[in-house]
Amino acid sequence: MEKRKTLKSGEFLVNEVEAMNIFIPEEFNEEQKMIAQTCKDFLETELYPNLDKIDAPDTSLMKSILKKAGELGLMGISVPESYGGFGQSFITQMLTAEVIGAGYSFSVAFMAHCGIGTLPIMYYGNEDQRQRYVTKLATGELLGAYCLTEPGAGSDANAGKTHATLSEDGKHYILNGQKMWITNAGFADVQTVFAKIDNDRVLSAFIVERNFPGVVVNPDEKKLGIKGSSTAQIFFNDVKVPVENLLGKRGEGFRIALSILHMGRIKLGANVLGAAKKAITDSVKYANERKQFGVLISNFGAIKYKLAEQVIRTFALESAIYRVSKDIDDQIVTNKKVEGTDIGKASIDGISHYAVEAAILKVFGSEVLDYVIDEAVQIYGGMGYSAEMPVERGYRDSRINRIFEGTNEINRLLVVDTAMKRAMKGDFNLFGEAEKLALNLKDLLVVGPVNSDFYLEKISYIKNFKKIILLIINGASKKFEKQLVQEQEVLNNITDMIIETYISESLALRIQKIELIKPCHNLDIYKEILNVYVYDASEKLRKNAYDAIYSYASQEEIPTLIKVVDTLVGVEGINVKESRRKIADKLITDNAYQF
Repeated sequence: MEKRKTLKSGEFLVNEVEAMNIFIPEEFNEEQKMIAQTCKDFLETELYPNLDKIDAPDTSLMKSILKKAGELGLMGISVPESYGGFGQSFITQMLTAEVIGAGYSFSVAFMAHCGIGTLPIMYYGNEDQRQRYVTKLATGELLGAYCLTEPGAGSDANAGKTHATLSEDGKHYILNGQKMWITNAGFADVQTVFAKIDNDRVLSAFIVERNFPGVVVNPDEKKLGIKGSSTAQIFFNDVKVPVENLLGKRGEGFRIALSILHMGRIKLGANVLGAAKKAITDSVKYANERKQFGVLISNFGAIKYKLAEQVIRTFALESAIYRVSKDIDDQIVTNKKVEGTDIGKASIDGISHYAVEAAILKVFGSEVLDYVIDEAVQIYGGMGYSAEMPVERGYRDSRINRIFEGTNEINRLLVVDTAMKRAMKGDFNLFGEAEKLALNLKDLLVVGPVNSDFYLEKISYIKNFKKIILLIINGASKKFEKQLVQEQEVLNNITDMIIETYISESLALRIQKIELIKPCHNLDIYKEILNVYVYDASEKLRKNAYDAIYSYASQEEIPTLIKVVDTLVGVEGINVKESRRKIADKLITDNAYQF
């Protein structure tokens, strides 16, 4: 059997994969479906009847529901069997994150525990630390938190002031400092705390137990949304942390923090997917019940537009999420084969490798959910503003996702910066391909005939999108050189083009693979989704390319570059009204998100 081709992180900018080489949600196996159903049943029975009480907030109730999730094994999905978990693949971890994402503030508490609360110790801890903590975190016997952010250190994590000094007898680190916005702070038993030892320039990481003398947890913060999620400040006043609780090596904390953030970003992409699907189902159910002027509002074209656009963006997000999840699984397997690499290091290195895609999914996913839930409130009309309706809670809870796991502003800069750095390391030939295009601009003004094959046509459009990105990177890099990092507006233009291109390609490959591997009576609807998405993406690329070119190019260069962009973004026109109506009609008929 031919080995599956896996692209390196960011390599999609210069290379393609065949549809059969990606993973799509239509390939979930029975075990994965069973785990997903268990998560859905848990939300229905344990969470949804208690949402108002949890948001009161009732920290003790949230804690008890988390404990029940642990008893069912839901907290051990990512943890190897040798440490009391299920040792599931990264795809399955992402599927779990997706389903739990429909759980409002519970999903925040759950994901914080299972991810940043548990996995730093799993991935970077020694055997003793894993046995002492991970085995109990995997079952919910202990609950975890992650303490990185400080009042003066948000996006700039290494600017933290929390510090540790070795005691005179050499048995403890004496920890002093303050952490804020700590999820699960109100009840977490175990905390991963980042601090600088002595005069170190970089952070180290420590495993701190809540009952260590000197650990003081403030009352929960009052927040706009995710009210049921315990969020508080934690103070460390001469806390004696045993030296054996240093996590990883001295000075490795910053690396640990960054690696865990990559994981958090990509899993947030899955989390918001589950929330978006629930919001769409809530939207269509209401539209199929609410009458105005004697007619169900689901019959109105303006409402069908909203419903269809909710579906298009969500289906596209899902396509990209599971594409990269399989890439990560493959990378983890490759890492395990390296002599001396244990499961923790193999896993976190595999996740961290796809930093470009993690940032893409964090930005795109959080903004998709914001769009979906905003339109859900609009479909509900005045009732959407009422706390009696689920979309009101969803609207408030959604807003944090553009701030969590590094703001979208930071992540937008990371997309292009990380891709360029990977290229400089030799992972793929970004700059060589860009230079070739720049030297042959006239060739780009010649457009061949439209391909009669549906998928080849779409892939040819996406290849042209990539050419635009490479041209802009080439031009901006030459203009600004080392100062490009300061040109954040231009970097944002490039990132938004990269995001649209990666999502478009993932969507096209998914639908093509659906047709190749299984009969599908919804195939025509899926093709409509792809038609609309690529059509809209082309105009987004045009706008961002224009903005970038006018920001860096000379007056002599601009006319030719604009002509090239206009040529490369050209796609066949479609009747978007009819396409969206067909997509909406399927949703309306199903009365739930079933794509």
